[in-house]
Amino acid sequence: MNDVSTGFGPGSLPYRVFTWVKYLTYLALSVNIVLFLQEELATVAASFRGEIDLMGLIQRFSATLDTAAWVLLLLLFELETAVIPDDRLMGPTRWVIHGVRLLCGAAICAAFVGYWGEWSALLEVTPLSQSACALLGQDWSLLVGFDEFTALNSDNCAAIGGSVLQLDGLDRVVATPEALTGARYLALTDVINAGAWILVVVVLEVEVRLLGSEHALPGRLKPVLNSIKFLLYAVLALAAIYWGIDGNFLDFWDAALWLFAFVFIEMNVFEWQRELSGSGEAPNADLAGHEA
Repeated sequence: MNDVSTGFGPGSLPYRVFTWVKYLTYLALSVNIVLFLQEELATVAASFRGEIDLMGLIQRFSATLDTAAWVLLLLLFELETAVIPDDRLMGPTRWVIHGVRLLCGAAICAAFVGYWGEWSALLEVTPLSQSACALLGQDWSLLVGFDEFTALNSDNCAAIGGSVLQLDGLDRVVATPEALTGARYLALTDVINAGAWILVVVVLEVEVRLLGSEHALPGRLKPVLNSIKFLLYAVLALAAIYWGIDGNFLDFWDAALWLFAFVFIEMNVFEWQRELSGSGEAPNADLAGHEA
């Protein structure tokens, strides 16, 4: 993407603006890691009071794990495409980068399982056999929204009435049917969003590997891949809109930032397609191996 002839080379104003916007986006995504950690620590304090096993940790900190792994993958992509020269992306450097990428991929898949577990935990409920006010003084919490809890007290226990559900998958947590339904929808949105992002990367990898293969038929498959990506990005955009309407601002802000960040990745892939069509070469097929 360093094309001086088009006025977008290093040193040009458009290139400097593009670079600053890109790195500010990366910085904002990194800050979100801390914000998600703070949010999930508060959730754990309100809904878990005993020991938590590894699966429980992944489930409770799935957003933090997911965001951190994606940010690291994004930074690795930036290193390989815009910072480290191609002639140095070999030997130990290349193996270390690919090793970290594999670990990030495993963390992202684990986070997806955590999102699924968090949604599943909201499906396991039992109607409370007594008044919620009878639980006062026993350190119970009330679910007021997805990952939002408040201590059960004399005021809110009287306000929620008699239709109260106990969440079997959480520790001493009750909820009204209305609050639980909203939390379930938002938890399911997490699952769909995480799965869609994984599929986006799979499609990008397939696209780049096909472009880099001497025996591939990119002309035939390119429209199919573009259609799949369009559908996935539409799902991700709808998830962001839903969070903006019914969720919290952090989820909406993070989703919007990631959609914006992937514009840079798509620009890298598009530029590589242009270079390949102009040169007829078939370089090494690696999503993060092309120099921007």
